[in-house]
Amino acid sequence: MLGPIGRRAVLATTLAMPALAQARPITLVVPFPPGGSTDVMGRLLAEKMAGVLGQTVQVENRGGSQTIIGAEAVARAAPDGHTLLVNSGTTLTLNPLLVKGLSYKLSDFAPISLLSTLPFAFVLKNSLPRTIPEFVALAKANPGRLNYGSNGPGSFNNIATVLVADALGIRMQDVTYRGDAQQLADLLAGTLDLIVVGGANALTPHREGQARILAWTGDRRMPQTPDIPTFDEVVPGTVAQTYFGLCAPARTPQPVIARLAQAASTALADASLRERLLSEGQFARGTGPEEYASFLAAEAARWAPVLKKMNLSAD
Repeated sequence: MLGPIGRRAVLATTLAMPALAQARPITLVVPFPPGGSTDVMGRLLAEKMAGVLGQTVQVENRGGSQTIIGAEAVARAAPDGHTLLVNSGTTLTLNPLLVKGLSYKLSDFAPISLLSTLPFAFVLKNSLPRTIPEFVALAKANPGRLNYGSNGPGSFNNIATVLVADALGIRMQDVTYRGDAQQLADLLAGTLDLIVVGGANALTPHREGQARILAWTGDRRMPQTPDIPTFDEVVPGTVAQTYFGLCAPARTPQPVIARLAQAASTALADASLRERLLSEGQFARGTGPEEYASFLAAEAARWAPVLKKMNLSAD
């Protein structure tokens, strides 16, 4: 039988357990190497969520295999809310449609929040036309002669380009690169006619006069370039943008999901965070779990027929 000191010790230990559990760090797995748009989102979100939750939120980069390595690690993690995935559109939309025998599926994750959307820009060399109608006229007069840089078949910027080109009724030649840096170098050298990129990779050369943004592929104009239209304004429904979201392993308890979603939404409501994301070409969102789940289902339904038409579907 416990004496007063023993009872106090047991009580102290019991009361300390929730605090210890709460103090355990939350890890945001970013399935890309450091430095890219997904990594920027992950680190900004981690900093703000830590303040909201009152506990450490850290980023772990697990790049490789088109985000499959990082996504697989989270899908297999304990469903306790301490290991989360900062996913891109590649992770939860393109990979399930493109990769045969993929090691994870959408149902392996519990959606938490749609964090942001990132449109692409058609960045043209300065010698090309300055308006969409003039550009379309040139492309139609020279079918297949204009070339563009992309990250290859199945990449979001390649698929976005094909979608826009089909909507405009033009044909262009894809030139595949391993990343954006060499694409931009070849554009500035005149080897490429245009590149399809997002964020600073589009805004910087446009701002510095090295190249010019013809139009954006998103559903709204970019505040940094208010005079540059979207393709959606010319051909309604022509929206092709990637996105970033936050997910937990499936079977994570709903109260935990709700708490994390609220923390993410509060973080994304911060004016300084929204401004920083905008400078990176991202529009902050911050939805709830149900809205994000609906968004994911709609993205899969929208891109599946596009990929089949391009003969890229895993089916």
